[in-house]
Amino acid sequence: MSTPYTSTSTPRQRIRDVLPTVYLGRYAPGSKNSLTDVPGVLVSTQSIHESDKYPNAPPSAINTGVTTILPGKDWFENASFAGIFRFNGSGEMTGSHWIEETGLLRSPIIITGSLGVGSAYNGIYEYGLREHTDENGKADWFLTPVVAETFDGFLHDVTKFAVTPQHVVDGIDAASSERVSEGNTGGGTGMICHWFKGGTGSSSRTIPAKDSKTYTVGALVQANYGKMWDFKIAGAPIGRIIYEEQERLFRENPTDPSRLAQSKMLFKVAEAKDKKDGSIIVILATDAPLHPTQLQRLAKRATVGLSRVGGWGTNPSGDIFLAFSTGNTMNVLGVTENGEAVDPWVAKTLDIQMVEDQTINALFEAAADSVEEAIYNAVFMAETMEGNGNKIEALNTDRVKDLMQKYL
Repeated sequence: MSTPYTSTSTPRQRIRDVLPTVYLGRYAPGSKNSLTDVPGVLVSTQSIHESDKYPNAPPSAINTGVTTILPGKDWFENASFAGIFRFNGSGEMTGSHWIEETGLLRSPIIITGSLGVGSAYNGIYEYGLREHTDENGKADWFLTPVVAETFDGFLHDVTKFAVTPQHVVDGIDAASSERVSEGNTGGGTGMICHWFKGGTGSSSRTIPAKDSKTYTVGALVQANYGKMWDFKIAGAPIGRIIYEEQERLFRENPTDPSRLAQSKMLFKVAEAKDKKDGSIIVILATDAPLHPTQLQRLAKRATVGLSRVGGWGTNPSGDIFLAFSTGNTMNVLGVTENGEAVDPWVAKTLDIQMVEDQTINALFEAAADSVEEAIYNAVFMAETMEGNGNKIEALNTDRVKDLMQKYL
């Protein structure tokens, strides 16, 4: 028998399928409503439920994974403009100093669990060495990998170091323009959001531009933050209502074994998240030609989407956001468009396009809206998971439909 907290057997669906009339902003989503609506952007997700290093580890102890985002197939040769915003910094995104220094992204973006960062970093290099050594097997190029993390140690045994460099190599090979797989997928496999099962989510928006053009803004989140009573859907205090219902049911049935077990687990989650309540990684992509400062401003708008759902940046949370644009790319391998070598001591100009600041508002709004919906999709698509001696329930979407009737 399900309660307002426990999930049901209803198949998991994205928020627009569960709540068709919910208001999620005035701009339409792209055809896939996914980060991969941005032309050229490729994504893959891998969930890992066994450890190569510890093959005898029980499968229920291993719940981690890798999300791979490529700004384009030619990411090794051509860099994209990018910007980073740190809402709260108790987390990691490698390569961020170089992005802030140059405004350029020239790496896959890998998102995984906290203890998978080292292997993911090496995996990007292993892919580079496989594909880009000279005739003598040497590498004379510079590359700073971009790897971000959130902590999945409640549902996953982090001591097993289940993520390997090969997972990242495979992820780069497998990246495609298909809609991002959501919920318990990729780096989000073992994550928790507002005490419900969280994980990977994505969304996109299309916005009008001059001369009958349209631009796309897409978001991908790895959601692993928040308290249940802060969780909101389109402004409705759904998390608080569910939490209070759960408390009431326990008070009314304190000796019911199923109620007692649920309450103990809920309190255990609360205690764990009080110690380390975080984090969320947000990746925003657009084909609008934005320069690095504009992309830094775009990344800041992820905070608006996060706050609408109920995130406010606790002290131990790692809330790190990166935005990149495919609207301008530039060769970073020391050659110009005509194939001639670049002389680093002779200044050369490049022609780039940029959106006029006075016309950028729709992009900012689309970023906030797509991040909000991406978090919902992560939670709505996630499934109940047991692992590492713990259990996290998926959001009961049947109960959500009932509760949302008065708000829609």
